[in-house]
Amino acid sequence: MRLKKPKFWDYQKISFWSVIFLPFSIIYLILISIRRNILLLKNHKKISIPIICVGNIYIGGTGKTPIAKEVFNIIKSLGKNPAFIKKEYRFLNDEIKILKKIGKTFTCKKRQEGISSLLNNNHDVAILDDGFQDFSIKSDLSILCFNSKQLIGNGFVLPSGPLREPLNSIARADCIIINGEKNLEFENKISKFSKEKKIHIFYSKYQIKDLEKFKDKEIMAFAGIGNPSNFFDLLKENNLNIKNTLSFPDHHNYSEKDFKKIKENESFKIVTTEKDYYRMSDHQKQNCDCIEVDLEIENKEKFKDLIKSYL
Repeated sequence: MRLKKPKFWDYQKISFWSVIFLPFSIIYLILISIRRNILLLKNHKKISIPIICVGNIYIGGTGKTPIAKEVFNIIKSLGKNPAFIKKEYRFLNDEIKILKKIGKTFTCKKRQEGISSLLNNNHDVAILDDGFQDFSIKSDLSILCFNSKQLIGNGFVLPSGPLREPLNSIARADCIIINGEKNLEFENKISKFSKEKKIHIFYSKYQIKDLEKFKDKEIMAFAGIGNPSNFFDLLKENNLNIKNTLSFPDHHNYSEKDFKKIKENESFKIVTTEKDYYRMSDHQKQNCDCIEVDLEIENKEKFKDLIKSYL
């Protein structure tokens, strides 16, 4: 979704705007409930291969794609031949390009079609980048992603808050990955929704690649992702000298006017995220550097064993 997230979404208390939008959230909840029930009533054909879904309930900025990449690499290391399934939206071309760089990616209007193409090309594991809200497909392993800085925001569903589903939808997940600091309070909240099964919880963190390249530079950073502040914080946490930052809506396509503003002080080294880099023209790319990151999962061997158990 291409939007600039309202600030009140992440307030830790009820705000005026979250109350104003509450009637629309109720309508939204009714609609998604009807849609879910219709899809669940249909007889969906059992897929003959394992399906792993990497999704979220907080809209944008939870690190789904880096986790999907890590899952892909683990499955490859186990001797399997996985491929990605990505639903086709014009504004998601950046994510599709990143996935195609990692491995075979099937894009489709309906994920069922993508799975059929995957099977016809002799792949033996399907990884859904997004799809937790797609009830037409029964995933074998569902991984939900959160960022420790936002978690569930104000706890309301769209448009009163940033959640795509109510918090009790966590019960459908098999695994939670939280990017950032350990949070026992949130872990306890998760446990309330996991009475019938154990939900495995892991933590992850980003490591900047080629960090030395950006040391001792005066930096201007910009980003058009779900939570640009998380990107800027990552740079600061790595002691980079950030002089200025600019935020744009998620999946923003950069115009020359945008870049004129970005380049106002040409003495600064201009940097952005990998996702933003894939949305830029060749000319724009010549004027900035891409910050690439590796994702490290704590207790990776345990996470690997979990994935193996579903294969």
